[in-house]
Amino acid sequence: MVPTTSLLLLLGLALLAPGLSADQCVLTGRWINDQGSDMTIGAVNSNGEFTGTYHTPVMTTTKDIKASPLVGIQHSKTQPTFGFTVSWNFTDTTAVFTGQCFVDTEGKEVLKTMWLLRSHVRSIADDWNATRTGTDNFTRLP
Repeated sequence: MVPTTSLLLLLGLALLAPGLSADQCVLTGRWINDQGSDMTIGAVNSNGEFTGTYHTPVMTTTKDIKASPLVGIQHSKTQPTFGFTVSWNFTDTTAVFTGQCFVDTEGKEVLKTMWLLRSHVRSIADDWNATRTGTDNFTRLP
């Protein structure tokens, strides 16, 4: 006969096991995309807010490209959705990203994102070509 304590422990683990997932994706850390952009996301606070830096080699500018600050928010889930804004400190453009943190079939974390890049234009007549869109996949840097 199984002691009552052991039976209760086994039953408790069985009930909790579906809530434990090997597919946990954590946003915090260093990431790189297929264009070579390098991003570091700091700790996510209890409200889902985070800060970090973003460095991109993909810009048309004569200025030195420097790491720029980012601020964002995530929804706390096993594979969370998130969004962040990058305020480029070497040009007068702003980028916003939205996406989701996944664990792929090989167990590797990947950030699937879509972005808008807004450039400053001199007049409303030039507004038609001021915003670019795209997608990026980020993988975790060791």
